[in-house]
Parts: sequence; structure tokens; C-alpha cells
Amino acid sequence: MLEEIGRRIRKIEIKSNNLSKIGRKDEILSEKKRVLFICTHNSARSQMAEGLLKALYGDKYEVFSAGTHPTRVNPYAIEVMKEIGIDISNHRSKSVNEFLGMKIDYVVTVCDSAKEECPYFPGGKTYIHKSFEDPSSVSGTHEEKLKVFRRVRDEIKDWIEKTFGEDNNITQSQSFLTS
Repeated sequence: MLEEIGRRIRKIEIKSNNLSKIGRKDEILSEKKRVLFICTHNSARSQMAEGLLKALYGDKYEVFSAGTHPTRVNPYAIEVMKEIGIDISNHRSKSVNEFLGMKIDYVVTVCDSAKEECPYFPGGKTYIHKSFEDPSSVSGTHEEKLKVFRRVRDEIKDWIEKTFGEDNNITQSQSFLTS
């Protein structure tokens, strides 16, 4: 009986060792920097930021988004992203807990609430905060809401191009940036 338990433990140790080697190999082979966008609900701003960074610079960055209190992806965010040829309809709202233990090069909070709730992210190397208006909080007609979502989308796009684009200074950034 003890012999059988010992054999099972050795098999588990071997499998665990092989899996950890695979993880290290992936980290070594991947030259892409990892970026995690965080906002409260992971429904609009962080989802649009994820879609934009993937579309614009996906060859350089592995991009994720999450929320401190995830809900669902806002249909207005899906609609305004589709207008510029970026499909985020298959995205889902994710919790920051899904990324615990993952090494992240840039942890980006895109709302003040997320910055307050998540000032430190385990595995994060560089912290950036850039607050954008919450388009989900705007009331009005369908067209009025779309107008706000478009403006916020464009503000996020401009900021991403300046921050992560070809002529960026992000690699020379400090450990915590705010704007």
C-alpha cells in the first residue's frame, strides 16, 4: 500500500516538474510583453483597451483585461469597436483573480476605482494609471450613449498609441506612472 502511494506521488512530482518546465519555456520564448488592463466591471474601458492594443500592437504585446467586480461586456462597447473593425463580441468579463500568479509587465488601471481597489497586483512589474470617463454611467438616448462610447474609445486609442506605439517611452518608465 505504501509502495503504491509512493509511486503515485513520484508520478505527480514528475508531471508537476514537466509542467513547470513548459511554463518557463513559454516565458523564455515569448518576446511579447504582457499587459493587463483593469477597471471595475471589465465591461467597457478595459475591454476596449484590450481590443485596441491587440489590434494595433498585438505583435508586440500579449493583452488581457479584468475587473475588480466583473459583470458583462457592455453592448455599446461591442458596437463602437465594431465600427472601427475590431470585434470584441467574443470577449467576456473576467476577474482580476484569474490572473493572479501570472507575470505581467504592465498593469494598467483605467479608472480611479480600480486604482484604489487594486494598487498592487502580484506579478506586476510596472504600474500605469490613466483614468477614462466611464461611458457606461451615461444616460440618454441610444445615439447619445454611442457618442460618449465613441469619444472614450477614441481617447483610449490615442493614449494607447502614445504609450505603447512605435515611439513610446514605456520601456524607460518608472515602476508606477500616473496621468
